[in-house]
Amino acid sequence: MRRVILFGGEDGGPSRGLGEALRAAGVSVAGRGGEAARGETAEADGLFAVLFDVAAAASLSELHEGVERAAAGWPDLPVVACQRDPEDEPAGAPQRLDASTLQRLGFHAVASEPAQLSAVLREVEEQALGRARAEQAVPEVAPASLLLPDRLATERLRAAFEVVASLHFASDQRSAASTALAGLAALVRADRWTVYLLSEPSRPGEALFEPLAARGLTQSDRAVPEGDWRRALMGGALALAGTHSRAARQAAATAETVRGREGSRRALAVPLISGDRVVGVLEAVREGDAGRQFTGAEASLLSALALPVAAALSNSARVAEAERLSQTDDLTKLHNARYLSQYLVGELKRARRYGSMVTTVFLDLDDFKRVNDQHGHLVGSHVLMELAGVILASVRDTDVVSRYGGDEFVVVLPETGIEQGLRVAERVRDRISRYAFNGGRRLSLTLTASFGVASYPLHAQSPQQLVAAADTAMYEAKAARKNCVKFAAETTQGA
Repeated sequence: MRRVILFGGEDGGPSRGLGEALRAAGVSVAGRGGEAARGETAEADGLFAVLFDVAAAASLSELHEGVERAAAGWPDLPVVACQRDPEDEPAGAPQRLDASTLQRLGFHAVASEPAQLSAVLREVEEQALGRARAEQAVPEVAPASLLLPDRLATERLRAAFEVVASLHFASDQRSAASTALAGLAALVRADRWTVYLLSEPSRPGEALFEPLAARGLTQSDRAVPEGDWRRALMGGALALAGTHSRAARQAAATAETVRGREGSRRALAVPLISGDRVVGVLEAVREGDAGRQFTGAEASLLSALALPVAAALSNSARVAEAERLSQTDDLTKLHNARYLSQYLVGELKRARRYGSMVTTVFLDLDDFKRVNDQHGHLVGSHVLMELAGVILASVRDTDVVSRYGGDEFVVVLPETGIEQGLRVAERVRDRISRYAFNGGRRLSLTLTASFGVASYPLHAQSPQQLVAAADTAMYEAKAARKNCVKFAAETTQGA
C-alpha cells in the first residue's frame, strides 16, 4: 500500500479533511514526522512522499524547520503540502499561506485543498517515474562555454566549445548535467564528478544537496559495505546523497570556486550560478596518495564552463515546468485534453506494434449544471476536484486520467480489453454514486455520472476515433437513463 510520512495534523493523526482525502486516494500514514525522524519508520515499505498537514495558523519558521527535517530524514522523497479546507479552520483563523510561499519554503508540490491531494500525489509519483526513466537514457555527449582562460591549448579549446554546444540538446536537467560531466571528464582528470542541486531556500550552512548526476567513482565509493543495501540498490547519483565535500558546502555558501583537501581526497567545487542565485554545485574529486591537488588553471577552466552548465540547468527546468503546466488542468491537477491527445498517439502506436488493446472510458456528470445553479460555481469547482480524487482512487497507477473539459473526464486503460474496461467504468460509476461531495462547504451532495467505453482496435483505429466512440457511447447512456455504462456497438452494461 502507498504510504506517506505525516507532519502536522491533530491528536496524533491528520485533520478531518486530509484524513478523508488520504482514504479516498488509497494512501495510509506510515508514521509521524517526529517519530520517523528517530528512525522508527524511515525505511518503511511503500513510502513515496512526506506530507505536511498545513493549518492557516502555521508559522513560516515552523514550516521551514519541518521541511528541513523532512529533507534531511528522507532526501529521496518529495515534500508535499496540503492546506486545510477553510471550513475546517477555526473562526478568526489568519489568512492562509499561498502556494508560491509554500514552494519557496521548500515544498515540491502544494494541494490548495484536501480535494486536490489525490491528483497532486499522482503527479508527484509521475514526475519521480519520469526522472527515473530519464536516468536510463542519458546521452554520452559532451557540452561548452565563454570566458575561457587565456592560452588554452587548441585541442582543449575545441573540447570546451563542444561541451557548451552539446548542452543545447539536453532535454531535461538530468541529461544536461550528465552531458556536462561527460564533456568535463575529457578536459580535467578526476576520479568522480558530481552535479548537486541546492534546495530552495538555501542559506549558508543549511543548503540541502540533491545529487543530480554523477560520473565515475572514487575507490572508497566502490567499496559498498555489506549491509548497505540502500546504496547498493540505488546506484548512480542518488547513492551519493550526503557525500558532498566541505568544499562543496563552502562553494554554495560563498558563490566562489573552492579547492580543498579532506583526508586522502582533493576536491574542487564550482558554484553553478543562475541570475543572482546559486542553483547547484559542480564537484570534482581525486582520491589517494597519488591524487594531486587541482591546479589554478583547472579551477579557472571549470569556473568558466560552469556558466553555461548553470544556464542549461535553469533553462531545462523552466522548459520542463512550462511543458508540465501546458499539459495540466489548473483546477483538478489532472492531465488536460492536450496531454491526452499526445498520450493516445503513443499508446496506439505501441498497441499496433505488440497487438495489444487500449480502452478509453468517457464520463460526464449527470445534471451538473444544477449544482452550479443551486450552490454557485465555487462549489461546482470544488466538486470537480473531489471527483478527480474519486476517479484516481478507482483506477490503476498505470492508467491515465484527464479532464477533457467542463465536467467531462477521460480515463485511458493501456493493455486493457473491453470487458475489463467495462468493469473499471462500473467501479468508478458505483463509487461516484455513493460518494458524498461536500463542495467545500460541508454539504452532502449525491451525484451520478454517465459512461461510454470504447476499445482499440475493436471500435476505432485512431486516437480521435477512440475518444469520439467513447463520447458517443456516453451520450447513449445519457439518453437511456443516466447513471449507467454503455460501450460502442450498442451493448449496455447496466448500473
